[in-house]
Amino acid sequence: MGFLEKVSIDRGDITRLPVDAIVNAANRTLLGGGGVDGAIHRVAGRELLEECKTLHGCDTGEAKITGGYRLPAKYVIHTVGPVYAGRPEDERDLYHCYWNSLSLAREHAIHSIAFPAISTGVYGYPVLEATQIAVKAVSDWLEQNKEYSITVIFSCFDDKTYRIYQEVLRETETKLGKQKK
Repeated sequence: MGFLEKVSIDRGDITRLPVDAIVNAANRTLLGGGGVDGAIHRVAGRELLEECKTLHGCDTGEAKITGGYRLPAKYVIHTVGPVYAGRPEDERDLYHCYWNSLSLAREHAIHSIAFPAISTGVYGYPVLEATQIAVKAVSDWLEQNKEYSITVIFSCFDDKTYRIYQEVLRETETKLGKQKK
């Protein structure tokens, strides 16, 4: 099964996707915030906040899981992206957000997952760079976990992000196709 057969892009609202899990671009407290984080908490309801309080926060690059409550998704995987400062650890931490979320999904027998564009909002990560890191992390994880069946959706809130994901996914598929020859 090829990379693009496991990965797709959605232009819209991540809180409406009928997947096993959605990923929340959370802050370190996991107690809600703005952007995707706030939208997920609003739709999921108060129960999500109550469960998040029991998790005692989350470090940058790590991931934790809760129920989805009123979301179509059964689970929410919370990950904390880096606040962009142009340091090498920003790339490493963002990569780990995707890798650790997928690993947690596998631990919980999750077979479909949707990611937002982590750290590209108020955390200021340039969208193109963040997309390249996201696609590489997912591609690497899928390559190392070939026997595990999972579909990945990159959920893009706006047209600019959607177009960038399309471009990066095309480039990745071309590169992967050349490596197999």
